[in-house]
Amino acid sequence: MRMVIAAVGRLRQGPEAKLIADYLDRHAKAGRALGLPPVTLAEVEDRRGGGMAAEAALLAKAIPQGAALVTLDERGEMLSSPEFAGRVAGWRDQARDIAYVIGGADGIDPDLRHRADLSISFGRMVWPHMLVRVMLAEQIYRATTILAGSPYHRR
Repeated sequence: MRMVIAAVGRLRQGPEAKLIADYLDRHAKAGRALGLPPVTLAEVEDRRGGGMAAEAALLAKAIPQGAALVTLDERGEMLSSPEFAGRVAGWRDQARDIAYVIGGADGIDPDLRHRADLSISFGRMVWPHMLVRVMLAEQIYRATTILAGSPYHRR
């Protein structure tokens, strides 16, 4: 099983990068005992300006074949953290790779978005892509702690 965050754009050094690294490191340590692999980051950038379709082609190359495709999209479902953890556990139990996809400034190409097994939203507001990465990394770690029965998620 593999877990990858495929995102348009390059993450610069700064507070977002530190937060993402911290949450993904915590996930890697806690997830090992649960059969969850570390998360890798695949960053793509369309240098020719081909728009969403070109970005989608680059993102598709970063997605493992047969992976559960999870898009981050303002039109997606708003899941609770335990519901998200349940989805992750289900794919883990199927020994399925998981690819989380974050599009560029214009979003995710409709063709790629329609292929998604799950589309999730962090609310009806639009969030900067780098903050979406931070929030996704935290939710992946939170899902791991929920599955482990850890007190991190208090609800």
